[in-house]
Amino acid sequence: MSKEEKKKIFNAQLLKRVFVFAKPYAGKFYLSVVLALFLAVFSPLRPLLINFTLKKVNTQSEEVASVMQFLLYITIIQIIFLFIETATKFLFTYITSWLGHKIVKDIRVEVFQKILHLNLRQFDKTPIGTLTTRTINDIEAINDIFAEGFIPIIADLLSVIAILAAMFYTDWRLTLICLIPFPFLIVATYLFKESVNKSFVAVRNAIASLNAFVQEHISGMQIIQAFTAERREMNKFNAINQRHKNANIDAIFAYSVFFPVVEIILAVSMGLLVWFAAKDALHLDATQATAISGNIVAFALLLNMLFRPLRVIADKFNVLQMGMVAAERVMVVLDNQDTLADTPGAVNQQIKGEIEFKHVGFSYLQGTPVLKDLNFLVKAGETLAIVGHTGSGKSTIIQLISRLYQHQEGEIKIDGHAIEKFTLQSLRSQIAVVLQDVFLFSGSILDNLTLRDPSIPQSRVEEAAKMIGIHNFIESLPGGYDYNVQERGATLSTGQQQLLSFLRALLFNPAILILDEATSSVDSNTEVLIQKAIDVLTKGRTSIVIAHRLSTIRKAHKIIVLEGGNLIEEGTHETLLAKQGSYAGMIEAQMKKDGD
Repeated sequence: MSKEEKKKIFNAQLLKRVFVFAKPYAGKFYLSVVLALFLAVFSPLRPLLINFTLKKVNTQSEEVASVMQFLLYITIIQIIFLFIETATKFLFTYITSWLGHKIVKDIRVEVFQKILHLNLRQFDKTPIGTLTTRTINDIEAINDIFAEGFIPIIADLLSVIAILAAMFYTDWRLTLICLIPFPFLIVATYLFKESVNKSFVAVRNAIASLNAFVQEHISGMQIIQAFTAERREMNKFNAINQRHKNANIDAIFAYSVFFPVVEIILAVSMGLLVWFAAKDALHLDATQATAISGNIVAFALLLNMLFRPLRVIADKFNVLQMGMVAAERVMVVLDNQDTLADTPGAVNQQIKGEIEFKHVGFSYLQGTPVLKDLNFLVKAGETLAIVGHTGSGKSTIIQLISRLYQHQEGEIKIDGHAIEKFTLQSLRSQIAVVLQDVFLFSGSILDNLTLRDPSIPQSRVEEAAKMIGIHNFIESLPGGYDYNVQERGATLSTGQQQLLSFLRALLFNPAILILDEATSSVDSNTEVLIQKAIDVLTKGRTSIVIAHRLSTIRKAHKIIVLEGGNLIEEGTHETLLAKQGSYAGMIEAQMKKDGD
């Protein structure tokens, strides 16, 4: 890990931001701290009580019955102490884990809320698997800050301090003798922490790479199999998986070395304890030797209690470090301000549908314009057809109308008002889009059509389905409208997916209808169904149609022709044909293709 990354780990500001999410659960947080303090003070009492018992019994001059009664009382007290300590540990563990999962839930909700409103260009340059890692794995690592990191470390440190205090109180000389091997423990702990930390960073990076790789390749499985690229892609996957395995093995090796070293150091401390105490006992009378034996028993118990947190504190520190690294990555997502937010004064307003582009310029990458000084007007209720070769900027226009991207130059107006004057909710809810690449979510047909909008009853869905002639097809499926289409509509044909996408657009009764190559992937029979529905839907409704097929665009009130982001021709089907320009050439080529 670099020095810069370590600075981030110990960044108090970052830790403070993480703990902001604990604010709603402040009571539970403070209770966990109180329990940690209680355990630290309470745990050493049992060894001290055993020491007191041994000394008391050996100096007891009373009869045996009195001694046995004393031992009975002490045993009962020890059992009560044991139950109190066990119950407190249970409560402490449960509360810290509960707190961690509550905070993780809140952070995950906020992160996903942020992702939902990110500018689409963020998804153009960020692998989906990376965002998945941020939302799932990294946030889960933040849970460890509370459940296994920060609070447990505080509890362990308090426990170590309390145990050392108890040891010094009992016999400061024995304590110093037992602490002789501790410098070796400190060195071993530091080396272990550094080694495991590097492994954990490598594991985390490998997981992110695996998620991104698997997400992308499962989505593109059709291409992989179609081009017989399975072996090559498998080799790439094996390389990433190998890095993940090696990082985990490095961590396992560090654990395998560290824990035996700790056991050896504990054994050395125990040996020094017995050697020093036995050496002193040779020069003491029976009563003093008995007192020393009580100290030995107490110290043996205290040493085991002291080494117990020291065994895991380095591991917990690494967990805390990884949690902070994950938190830093998650905060990058939360701090991403590349969103399209409502402008001040934006209003919810009913749209009639007039669209005007005035000197609009746009580029996805700076210095590479996609649209250049674009000007056109579509009156409410009219149909505009946009034609042009691939990459001419057709699809970009519809994305700008929906404000999925923000234009950089010029002005886009709807009903005479700048598009920014409408709230995003108001604007997008009145625009329906049918894309060439249909996206269906895993779930029922009804859920995909209504997008779980409770205001759309099934009766309305069925009525719209009958309008475009797809109702009988849906009813023929197992379960009808409850039929599960699987992820991305895998159980349906391309034409069926397209029809469902078209029906989804109808249900929201938009003021503006956008069809982006909506009939390019369907057969002629399906196209007839859609074309009939288009004729009904576009009547009295502003429509933007992007298509190559003559049958889709010839009835448009206006046609614009794009080339390299520039508008080169504009007019009706007849006037553009008469010009014998680019449009006429496209139509002639299309007619030859259809003739073939």
